[in-house]
Amino acid sequence: MDCRQLAKLIDHSLLQANTSDSDLQLACDIARRYSVACLIVKPYHVAKALELMRGSGVPVGTTVGFPHGCNASLVKAFEAETALKDGAVEVDMVANIGAVKSGDWRFVEQDIAGVVAVARPQRAIVKVIIEACYLTNEEKVRVCEVVQAAGADFVKSTTGYGPSGAQPDDIRLMRQVVGPAMGVKASGGIRTLKQTLELIEAGANRIGTSSTQAILEECAQRG
Repeated sequence: MDCRQLAKLIDHSLLQANTSDSDLQLACDIARRYSVACLIVKPYHVAKALELMRGSGVPVGTTVGFPHGCNASLVKAFEAETALKDGAVEVDMVANIGAVKSGDWRFVEQDIAGVVAVARPQRAIVKVIIEACYLTNEEKVRVCEVVQAAGADFVKSTTGYGPSGAQPDDIRLMRQVVGPAMGVKASGGIRTLKQTLELIEAGANRIGTSSTQAILEECAQRG
């Protein structure tokens, strides 16, 4: 795959708890240099990132209910609304994993739909993190169906804060469930070109990583 095409599949992410303004500047420099799909930052950094990325053509996105997904649904919707007002155009929300494990599918769908309802008028993209590392295959299938029914644009594998990150088998299953029309984002622990290409081959059409520069430098070295 051409390195420029690969960059267009990457969400460069900066979500660590101790992220400073200087870290944000560096992340913006990387996102701008490689012209990635999106720069994903914490809600606190959305407005600052938007200013730093002005003229780059790279959109800014953020997280909602991150990393545990247990915020009240009204809080998630308000968090999304605030981020969109600050200039975010993509929202990566965490599904309520406890509700998923409890089989409360009506609540899970309504929780997601509340964020989708806020995002739709702004034509913002909603990606829903299912934290697959905590789920059985049956739960992964069902939650993917619910994410799709709620009107989200992407289903996303993991936050990177659970016991494991993106796995090709999970991505393959997610793609099988949602079909070709919906987005599938792999994220969590993706640090090498090999991992990235394996996840794309499995069905991901967006990759979330903080190792963007290393991955794309490796791609360039391969020629």
